[in-house]
Amino acid sequence: MDDADIIIVGSGMGGATLAAGLAASGLRILILERGKRLADSPEARDPVAIFGKGHFRPQETWLTPEGVRFNPGNYAYVGGNSKFYGAVMMRYRESDFAPIRHMGGTTQGWPFDYGTLAPWYDKAEALYQLRGALGHDPTEPPHAAPYPFPPIPHEPAIADLARRLRAVGLHPAPLPLAVDLDHWLARAATPWDAFPDTTGGKLDAETAALAQALCFPNVRLQTGVTVHRLECEGARISALQTSMGRFSAPRIVLAAGAVMTAALLLRSANADHPHGLGNRSDQLGRNFMNHNASALLALSTRRNRSVYQKTLQINDWYLTGGPGGEPLGNIQLLGRVSAPILAAQTGLLAPLARLIAHHAIDFYVMSEDLPNPESRVTLRGDDIVLDWRRSNLAAHQALVAKLSSTLRRAGFPLILSKAFDRRTPSHQCGTARLGKDPATSVTDPYGRCHDHANLWICDASLLPTSAAVNPSLTIAALALRQADRIASEAA
Repeated sequence: MDDADIIIVGSGMGGATLAAGLAASGLRILILERGKRLADSPEARDPVAIFGKGHFRPQETWLTPEGVRFNPGNYAYVGGNSKFYGAVMMRYRESDFAPIRHMGGTTQGWPFDYGTLAPWYDKAEALYQLRGALGHDPTEPPHAAPYPFPPIPHEPAIADLARRLRAVGLHPAPLPLAVDLDHWLARAATPWDAFPDTTGGKLDAETAALAQALCFPNVRLQTGVTVHRLECEGARISALQTSMGRFSAPRIVLAAGAVMTAALLLRSANADHPHGLGNRSDQLGRNFMNHNASALLALSTRRNRSVYQKTLQINDWYLTGGPGGEPLGNIQLLGRVSAPILAAQTGLLAPLARLIAHHAIDFYVMSEDLPNPESRVTLRGDDIVLDWRRSNLAAHQALVAKLSSTLRRAGFPLILSKAFDRRTPSHQCGTARLGKDPATSVTDPYGRCHDHANLWICDASLLPTSAAVNPSLTIAALALRQADRIASEAA
């Protein structure tokens, strides 16, 4: 007898949201998660432990193409990377679904338009109880209804920043956030960005979607289970080989993340599928994308006494701004970079770190990384090899330059910036992209593998383009759309 009607591998944004969407169907759902639940601890709000000592970072390492080991910074807990996310849940813009000419090349677009996904964006925003406001962002796509809750209020320094940005012609807008602010601050007065959610202050994959799914008796979560490979008989996935034995179900969903899902399918190669399962197109593991991202600190003589800070975004250069009118990207605030965080990340002496932190407002500058088949995940023995080929870097540099010059006009005379490296995952995606053509994509537009009718993928692997916004809401919307598809087929 099968262990379930559907097995979901991974409890992050895709897997947990899929389970929530399927829970009422009556299907027996088993979620396998290699990590454990994240328990509260003193380290959970200790910036030195988090940023200096890497207390929560996994011990695993991946390889560069040259064979250099690095710690990737991806998390293996119930809820996945969302336990540490900045809780920003933004819709792709309407134009992101169509081919776009960038400074670094032209994207191929999606197999459907924004309107196709819009109803599931609505459902995802309700599930994650988003705080936001319409009417401020010139690039905001159409919404069928307002956000479920009002935006999280700006702190005084950020309200002053918004006034200064408007004075120089920009259109600052509230960030859509999945945070219960009072609940978060009741634990400790810290930012939430990159801090672990151990008490439910963030509406993450565990606290929002998984908690709802597990209210149903037909949904089970089993932790501490590492999936080693998939068994395949002909074109049908028959079972999973795991650290806790063999599990089978008539439907298998991989939601382990853009790198781990691709690696698992590559590792499951057999005589009939020598290049990995789901890889007839030779696109599995390819088109890896990771946003071009930089931290930018804007300094002035004014003291920034903000605690959480991350409530504002700027999209004036999202659709245009390049030398030929090309899009440049999204700008949003980072969680407050305190002196201990700055010292831990840069090696600055404490007095200098304190001086900078007290007078800086911290920005996250993000530009689209374009799909490239040579930017990819492969295997070398038991090791994962990540060959990330950065693209569209000139657009990112142009965005950093535009923001820097504009902030100087807004009263911030000193600007410091630093690009994130491969140790900082910046929204990894794209290794099993969805599409209509089996020759150029791994799954159909719903996430079902072209090569295996009972195998689905439900995570950031599916994204054909990275756009220039945080992908969490799009992953959740795709998961809810997939849930409705699976439920209708099972009915």
